[in-house]
Amino acid sequence: MTTSQEELLPGTRRALSHRIAVAQAEGRAPSLVAAVVRDGRAVWHGSRTSVEGHGPDENVQYRIGSITKTFTAVLVLRLRDEGMLDLSDPLEKHLPGTGAGEATIAELLAHTSGLAAESPAPWWERTPGSLRPELADVLGEQPFRHPAGRRFHYSNPGYSLLGALVEKLRGAPWEEVLRSEVLEPLGLDRTSTGPLAPHAGGWAVHPWADVMLPEPTEDLGLMAPAGQLWSTTGDLAKFAVFLAKGDDQVLSAATVLEMRTPAAPAEAADVVDGDTYGLGLHIQHRDGRLLVGHSGSLPGFLANLTISVADDVAAVVLANCTSGPLLSAVGADLVRIVAESEPRFPDPWQPLREVDAAELELVGQWYWGTHAFALRLTADGLVTLGPLSGNGRRSRFRANGDATWTGLEGYYAGELLKAVRRPDGSVSHLDLGSFVFTRQPYDEGASLPGGVDAEGWRGIG
Repeated sequence: MTTSQEELLPGTRRALSHRIAVAQAEGRAPSLVAAVVRDGRAVWHGSRTSVEGHGPDENVQYRIGSITKTFTAVLVLRLRDEGMLDLSDPLEKHLPGTGAGEATIAELLAHTSGLAAESPAPWWERTPGSLRPELADVLGEQPFRHPAGRRFHYSNPGYSLLGALVEKLRGAPWEEVLRSEVLEPLGLDRTSTGPLAPHAGGWAVHPWADVMLPEPTEDLGLMAPAGQLWSTTGDLAKFAVFLAKGDDQVLSAATVLEMRTPAAPAEAADVVDGDTYGLGLHIQHRDGRLLVGHSGSLPGFLANLTISVADDVAAVVLANCTSGPLLSAVGADLVRIVAESEPRFPDPWQPLREVDAAELELVGQWYWGTHAFALRLTADGLVTLGPLSGNGRRSRFRANGDATWTGLEGYYAGELLKAVRRPDGSVSHLDLGSFVFTRQPYDEGASLPGGVDAEGWRGIG
């Protein structure tokens, strides 16, 4: 029997509507629009507005600011997957003469290049891009603030460089490449570099009075790959599905997983807050839940995209104010409301279709010294090894086809697991990166470094 989760329950919908109503009212936003995604499609849409009449719907454009960076990262990773570059390449190899060529492409993607956070004055978000016609104008005379690769330091100019890299290797403007390689294949026909009607106007709300001021809308020029895009909750809902599952027309599931994997060294405060950064995606641990996505802001607009892959739930929240509601918190709350009110049904358990007798012989309890571990075969064809109880080193392992397995995560990521057999074919022990796992604690029948005391186990006497 299968159970449909296509529609949200009335109580869940009311809780979602209440959350955005509070955000719009307390954040004093002229309008706020949101959507929730589950099972690969948008299942809820809500909006609040200060204007009489109908509120914005899933087709009304808002400026999404730095969520643009995630789109730019997708373009760069497409180049990598096609073999046109390596993430470890210095920028100078493909885009010479910038003055920032020592930074690698991976460092630019993860904001660890050491570049300045902003372009030199005047404030680039409220001035036309024509004031910065060359990359030298974007970077300034002293582009670096930190040694490359040492720390996470968010850099808007870094993504301007990545956009220029895309243009150089594709031989076409960033906007055209984005349209043909991402927007059209994913069906994002309401995402654009300029506003398309219907769209919201951007406003500044006075911090001490309930009055507003219209914000200018500028074309960002060379800074466009860092924050130019306009989009809708409908389009960003589709983009969230792509970032969770991949789409072979654009990027594989394995590559979007790489985007969602931490790539930046976290500072002490970030560790406490549970925040880090991947390749074009922000990663945070909130309320016991791993969330990925990105926020954005430009004068007059705020945006947030939040995804919980484990819960198969995502949220999009857009507002047309320079400051106001904390949309990252709103997005996380919308995900939490759905995930907790209507938890995801697990996939049905399925047995393995076939099993190798030599692999089956290895399952069960093993000991690393006196630490008890369990090795299991799972229906996805992987091997798992982890402590029988409590916390400790654990990992899944992928079969290599030669009676060895490679670790996929954690301490054992990339490490080789193999069974060491005696001359008669029986298993002596498991070897994992030189660690010896035996069937009994310090099994004297196994080949243990340092040997086993001849008197064996004993009490105090």
